[in-house]
Amino acid sequence: MRVVVGMSGGSGVIYGIRLLEVLKERGVEVHLVLTPAAGKTVVLETEYTVEYVESLAHQVYKHMDISAAIASGTFVTNGMVVIPCSMKTLAGIAHGYEENLLIRAALVTLKERRTLILVPRETPLSIPHIRNLLLAAESGAIVVPAMPGFYNRPKTIKEIVDHIVGKVLDLLGIEHDLYTRWTGPPKGGVHLLESSSKTSL
Repeated sequence: MRVVVGMSGGSGVIYGIRLLEVLKERGVEVHLVLTPAAGKTVVLETEYTVEYVESLAHQVYKHMDISAAIASGTFVTNGMVVIPCSMKTLAGIAHGYEENLLIRAALVTLKERRTLILVPRETPLSIPHIRNLLLAAESGAIVVPAMPGFYNRPKTIKEIVDHIVGKVLDLLGIEHDLYTRWTGPPKGGVHLLESSSKTSL
């Protein structure tokens, strides 16, 4: 399996790093584009180095290398994930503005009708952000906001991160055990509608 991963300068680079680690563990061929802003964010937000992040990929490309293999639709992949997806990168994808290799690769993924997953991490969202998310979705991208679920009662940051990474893996069709899937409330569990607290839902 071959997957392109783009990491842009939005907050939440830990999601991208964790995805790269899991893909490497599963033997997936990863082609990585790491923007300069993402490199700075790696240093600012984590204890990892850029060198470590790049070591997780089979091939690393310069973000302005328009001659790279992933810039062409003839380079067959199983999809691409932009994680995290900054609002600037989102705007470029939504409006087809191929400013750099990451955005070009994303648009190639769309035009070839392959899976493109965008993982934005921004809050609150402005109207231009929301409109760009809609445009990207209408173009075929799958938007997976970094909004982890808490029904598994995570106890660590890693468990919170793994929930989002697991969602991405699901969309790529990659099996994993990063989180426990919901199968319904346990027998004899809490029944919200019958709660004596009468709390409004």
